[in-house]
Amino acid sequence: MFPSAPLLQLIFVSLLAHSALAGARITTSLYALSLHASEFTIGTLIALFALFPMLLAVSVGRVIDRIGIVRPMLAGCAAIAVGCAMPSLIGGLPVLYFATILIGTGFMVVQVAAQHTVGAVSASEQRASNFSWLALGFSISGFCGPVIAGLMIDHAHFNIAYLTFCMIALSALALTAYGRLCRFHPAAHEQRADSGSAMQLLRDKELRRIYVVGTLLASAWDLFTFVLPIHGSHLGFSASTIGLILGCFSAATFVVRLGMPWIARRYSEWHVLTVALMLAVACYALFPLMRQPAAMMGVAAMLGAAVGSSQPNMLALLHHAAPSGRGAEAVGVRITIGNACQVVLPLAFGGAGAALGLPAVFWAMSAMIGAGVPSAWHKAFRR
Repeated sequence: MFPSAPLLQLIFVSLLAHSALAGARITTSLYALSLHASEFTIGTLIALFALFPMLLAVSVGRVIDRIGIVRPMLAGCAAIAVGCAMPSLIGGLPVLYFATILIGTGFMVVQVAAQHTVGAVSASEQRASNFSWLALGFSISGFCGPVIAGLMIDHAHFNIAYLTFCMIALSALALTAYGRLCRFHPAAHEQRADSGSAMQLLRDKELRRIYVVGTLLASAWDLFTFVLPIHGSHLGFSASTIGLILGCFSAATFVVRLGMPWIARRYSEWHVLTVALMLAVACYALFPLMRQPAAMMGVAAMLGAAVGSSQPNMLALLHHAAPSGRGAEAVGVRITIGNACQVVLPLAFGGAGAALGLPAVFWAMSAMIGAGVPSAWHKAFRR
């Protein structure tokens, strides 16, 4: 079923904000490489996109549960715009450290608000469909951001790329300020349960399983966007080629999410997540063996199909399992865990890549994702 006009507007704002984030991430990696930064330095910069989101996501979720989404989303879009504007006006490596913090934190606010609102305002029979629409929006932005970044870098300059993403973030800000998002009052739909710490959510066995599997698949997505620019540069690929490989990845997420209503009628959420984990394991095992752009695009598309299928299913499971009145907080806990991995993994794998080479990074990630397969398999196929 086609979502309502206010919900479409929320999805479009999320799409714009994510385009700015996705484009800024690839631009930051390639800009740092052009300044002869090491893999560890690039890993540090990518980790900073997730540092404050890791620390603040639960608190932001609680605020959204209490006051609604409009004011937090305005602040988030403004932070993304300022973060993208800074490198376009001030050159050099130091400014990137501040810019990445602003961009990553601003997008986290938009992400928590959007994911919670879609679940809270949707009827139970429409929730999976609406989450699929939101996921489709992120697939479009995940394609557009890297491709725009590659084209801007190759045909203009890094500062023009950052300025472009600043204008995209300002468009999201304007749409939030003057659109229909004020009609959403998701907090009013639920009576808040007894307040408690985030650890109470983590002690719930079902939520914990969802968080672990979701985090593994989200890490597979995030590490790919970190490692691929470095790997592609080492292989001699241009910025446009790297952007196209990332675009193939995102195009595959779009296609699989377009078919998700058909898949959901035939397979449970845990069936889909189990297959997604196994495909991701295979892709990371294959990446070091791929030396040509076309082969890299094919494996990237397979990984995109795997992780793209996971998000709407995981969000539906999470919203169903979350305690009443703590939906945005539960989303915030998920984003905190995911961003903790985004902080740790680029630093760890950046150091490992410098010391051991990138094949070791790919194969280590394959093994880590594989550790989650037994838990998901048990949930999908138990009697």
